[in-house]
Amino acid sequence: MRSNLSYKSAFWIVSLAIIIAKILFLFRPELDLFTEEAQYWLWSKNLAWHYYSKPPLVAFLNYLSTNLFGVSEFGVRFNPIFFGLATAWVTYLFANYLYGEKVAFWASMILQAMPFWWLVSSFHTTDTSLTFFWVLTMFWLYRANKEKKTRWWILAGLAAALGLMAKAVMILVIPFLILFVIQEGTFGKKWKNLALFFLVMSLGFLPFLIWNFQNDFLTFKHLANLAGASGGKESTFLIGKSLSQFFEFLGGQLAMISIFLLPLAFGAIKNVLKYRSQEKFFLILPALLTFVGFGCLSFLTEILVNWTIFSYVGLAIIMSEWVINQSAIWQKIRNWGVGISICLPLILILPDFTFLKSIPAVKKGEIKIFRRMSGYDPLAKRVDFLQDSLQLENAYVFSETYHMASELSFYLENHPQTYMLNMGSRKNQFDLWPGMEQFVGKQTNGVFVSWNFDSPGDYAGFESLVYEEEFPVYFRGDLLRKAKIQVWKNLEKYDPFVPETY
Repeated sequence: MRSNLSYKSAFWIVSLAIIIAKILFLFRPELDLFTEEAQYWLWSKNLAWHYYSKPPLVAFLNYLSTNLFGVSEFGVRFNPIFFGLATAWVTYLFANYLYGEKVAFWASMILQAMPFWWLVSSFHTTDTSLTFFWVLTMFWLYRANKEKKTRWWILAGLAAALGLMAKAVMILVIPFLILFVIQEGTFGKKWKNLALFFLVMSLGFLPFLIWNFQNDFLTFKHLANLAGASGGKESTFLIGKSLSQFFEFLGGQLAMISIFLLPLAFGAIKNVLKYRSQEKFFLILPALLTFVGFGCLSFLTEILVNWTIFSYVGLAIIMSEWVINQSAIWQKIRNWGVGISICLPLILILPDFTFLKSIPAVKKGEIKIFRRMSGYDPLAKRVDFLQDSLQLENAYVFSETYHMASELSFYLENHPQTYMLNMGSRKNQFDLWPGMEQFVGKQTNGVFVSWNFDSPGDYAGFESLVYEEEFPVYFRGDLLRKAKIQVWKNLEKYDPFVPETY
């Protein structure tokens, strides 16, 4: 780095440039909120101690940001932009504390080059705040362990408590910390501080416990189902399927680190395992534990690619420190790896300033990637138009999936509460809210919208069909898919599918 530009200044220049690109991403008219983002926003209209599948923090953050910036895509996406920057900054501070500014700068650049960071910093999911509070907890735990000051144990506990309110997997900090202190040989000296940390962290369990006591421990049942431990139908262990699930998991994890950075990752991990310095082992142990744990679990059930990524932040620091002490060739590999890994997502998210996105193969790839983020805004505008032109007063809108119902609530005028008619899906948050049963026998109209079904079928019976159409949605001029829109008069029978799985 040139002497007239500090590493800290370089960090802010690059990071703010990436933020500008993410704001430009919001101005792509063909792209809407990701369906999970829309669902979490709808939760913010129905604040609770906890939700069926997730803790409350994501909803409260949406509540704050949309009250500050309005119900808009920026109002929702402000959160990942902010927490993405904060995660990179804490990574910089952590690396600077350990190894100095040069390692800190490159650690933050390597982190911002990793695809998993782009996911958590571009789309507002539970992983967004979880990743931030994880690395903040790790930083403060390291300082607590090294400096032996009580305040760091308390601060780390508070950060971990907030992490628990972001996503339950934050609980993995407990076995990580216990294992690290045991291998360090200091458990006997530090057990009181560990107890203090766990006590403060336990505050994060309160929303979870309060809500589940009130709701028949539904989250426990949901998590058991995800882990393959539910009491549903029996499953047979098939070696072929198990291997397929494992290699799918393995490929996804390597992709989340970036294939262009894998040589650095392998070199740094090999170095840590060979020399076992305590600070580097502290950084890598969370990633090793989650990777091995979820990797073993992948033989039994499907593991989503995002379940482990929160623990990979420490990899960026050890990769940065390792490569700085290598030859110039390795540093060129780092530079090119970081550059390519940052440029590719920039090309993907930015509007089409060049001819590149008009190339058929590139456009086809974009459609495949962004399919689940396209078509909801124009579809909602069409539903608004039909309600106005058909003079439908106090009509309610429903769909068979929480994805569609959530998106429509976000993009419809005045953001009404929408409803889900369960036609065969597992239990979700909509099953816990007041549903369409409230409209049975009422003189009112229901608007059914679906990508998948031509009608509500036998799950809901109405007096008559008022209007129907197929509405096409397009992605940059190409037909993407068609939605069925039906206007039904007077709900007479409501008989939704009752799921047995959680």
